[in-house]
Amino acid sequence: MSGTAVQRIDKWLWFARLAKTRTLARKLALSGGVRVNRAKNDSASRPVKPGDVLTISLRSGVRVLRIVDGGTRRGPASEARLLYEDLAPPVPSRDAGPGADLSAGMRPSKRDRRALLALKRPPGGDFPAAGD
Repeated sequence: MSGTAVQRIDKWLWFARLAKTRTLARKLALSGGVRVNRAKNDSASRPVKPGDVLTISLRSGVRVLRIVDGGTRRGPASEARLLYEDLAPPVPSRDAGPGADLSAGMRPSKRDRRALLALKRPPGGDFPAAGD
């Protein structure tokens, strides 16, 4: 896909699916959350070209992207990923380390809950004593 060599930053953000609408892409470009080659962006019409590095502050975190192509339309996500190269280091997964618990964050099964209740139960049986 070979898009135009130079393109407005708001249009590129929209084509790359970093903003849902063109208006939101414009607001993102004007908000100060986008840097082009380490320089703060103050205009939605700032031209960007392949090779420029964008640092974008989003709700989900900071993304560092190198523009690979300008794009000609807002296509599917698979097509949008071809417009940039992600320069941020990969996020290490939680269970990548040694001794990682694979069930972390999951609810216990019925069998697990019963085992936990058996551990918490006072010794002496399931029924209260006759005098209680």
